Amino acid sequence: MSWAGKVLRVNLTKGTVTSEPLKMDWARAYLGSRGMASKYLTEEIDAKVDPLSPENKIIWATGPLTGTMASTGGRYTVVTKGPLTGAIACSNSGGYWGAELKFAGWDMVIFEGKSAKPVYLSIEDDKAELRDAAHLWGKSVWQTEEIIKKQHQDPLTRVSSIGKAGENGVLYAAVVNDLHRAAGRSGVGAVMGSKNLKAIAVRGTKGVGNIANPKEFMRVTFEKKKILADNAVTGQGLPTYGTQVLMNVINEMGASPTRNHRDVQFEGAKDISAEAMATPRKTDGKKPLVTNQACFGCTIACGRIQKIDQGHFSVENKPQYWGASGGLEYEAAWALGNANGVNDLDALQYANMLCNEQGMDPISFGATIGAVMELFEMGVLTKEQLGTDAPFGSARALVHFAEITANGEGFGKEIGMGSARLTKKYGYPDLSMSVKGQEFPAYDSRAIQGMGLAYATSNRGACHLRGYTVASEVLGIPVKTDPLVAEGKPELVKAFQDATAVFDSAGICVFTSFAWGLADVQPQLAAACGDEFTLEKLNEIGERVWNMERDFNNRAGFTAKDDTLPKRLLTEPAKTGPAKGLVNKLPEMLPQYYEARGWHADGTLKAETRARLGL
Repeated sequence: MSWAGKVLRVNLTKGTVTSEPLKMDWARAYLGSRGMASKYLTEEIDAKVDPLSPENKIIWATGPLTGTMASTGGRYTVVTKGPLTGAIACSNSGGYWGAELKFAGWDMVIFEGKSAKPVYLSIEDDKAELRDAAHLWGKSVWQTEEIIKKQHQDPLTRVSSIGKAGENGVLYAAVVNDLHRAAGRSGVGAVMGSKNLKAIAVRGTKGVGNIANPKEFMRVTFEKKKILADNAVTGQGLPTYGTQVLMNVINEMGASPTRNHRDVQFEGAKDISAEAMATPRKTDGKKPLVTNQACFGCTIACGRIQKIDQGHFSVENKPQYWGASGGLEYEAAWALGNANGVNDLDALQYANMLCNEQGMDPISFGATIGAVMELFEMGVLTKEQLGTDAPFGSARALVHFAEITANGEGFGKEIGMGSARLTKKYGYPDLSMSVKGQEFPAYDSRAIQGMGLAYATSNRGACHLRGYTVASEVLGIPVKTDPLVAEGKPELVKAFQDATAVFDSAGICVFTSFAWGLADVQPQLAAACGDEFTLEKLNEIGERVWNMERDFNNRAGFTAKDDTLPKRLLTEPAKTGPAKGLVNKLPEMLPQYYEARGWHADGTLKAETRARLGL
């Protein structure tokens, strides 16, 4: 049935590690990973709990396809109540760590309480124990991984850890594995740090041997991999250019939020695009892009490995950053670049490396800098406070802010609060480009209307990966819809949100959905887990997961008033591009969305919706 059938429960207060059986009725109703971990979390904690208190829990979870030969079956999620938002947080990562946990024979690891001193969890198949991490505290993600591998004398040990950002309580601190793959959003790393939990080291040698129908599983996964290989996006665009293939595309259609969303097109986009990454630099004649890279079991390989010019001001005296390392993805390049008006590719890569090294979400970090630069240009923040001049376009300011935030120094502590708290503190809350306290990714919702509704209603705050209508509105997948109109978007957003919940819960990468629909995932899950997983059942699971998350947020105190967008997007029309003159039409879309969801006008679940989904 493809689940390992076991959960590891770690009580950090007592220092105990115990095994318990996976609740299989929940596995069948919520599938795994995002769905199942969220079910455990919502059942076990008070929705009003302080995210950074010992009473909050944090869960690492795999899906039934994690560790199998299904393409992209390397995903895992970290689920908790998020400190950046106060909402449910579910952050997804690739690399090799998720598959390794499954190989060790575990579906999930649940952490509760708080350790009196820094610890890390060591898992070697059935043997799991808490170990002292005093020697790791204060170390970066990169150092932590290296030290643990040497200590365990096993280079195949996989490590999921936090850097200084998580230790220092940066509210958008990430959990990082395999040096540069991250469960990046909503501050899951800050929760880890609040519990004095530095890392989880895993080595698994069991594999995944309990597939329901192995022959059919081999046949159907092979067939579905061919669909990915033959598709223009998953077979050509992403392998060749990575997610950065979108930089010029989104900019040309006037949907690239620039200088804290004051503009919708960035004149410097071409300088930091995928094409620029593959072009030799004028300074040293070398291409920034070294190669692409794949996560476990992935046939797409969208990851980038990149190098900085050694003579660049950010690294000229820092040889530790001269080597090849995790490169820019579209969201990070946008947040560090367009959001701040910075078109220096090497400066972006350096800031990105610091985010990986110390465990920070580059989206929230970069978008927060956009607010800081606007406040500086308004005269609200000064050079004395910031430690540097910080006008839009300053690569030196970006580098300075990345360093002080990663290390928790000076004004970096305030940047680490995120834009919602920072702008409120200085009297301009409308300058935070966020929903529920989480910063926007790289799509302007005046030019892509459906994304505005997806942002406003996302259960984890502003997010592109919870309902990526860009696929339909820009790329025409699975059908082309007009990005400038509101009509039909409520139903489109709901469909994308529900389907994404299934992809996440299965343990596969959402990028497969550029080529696959649920009808492609269904036979893989049926062969792995049993014939009960019909298309109808998967659609219901996706809807159940979404509504469960929503219900938790309602209990945490979120209401319909929180399903909104910053004033700028609702009142200031786009200045250029195809959407010139348009604002986002959220007030028109939201009531129809609630109706499609089976919710009351106040955004709470109707009794019949609860009954139908078994909530």
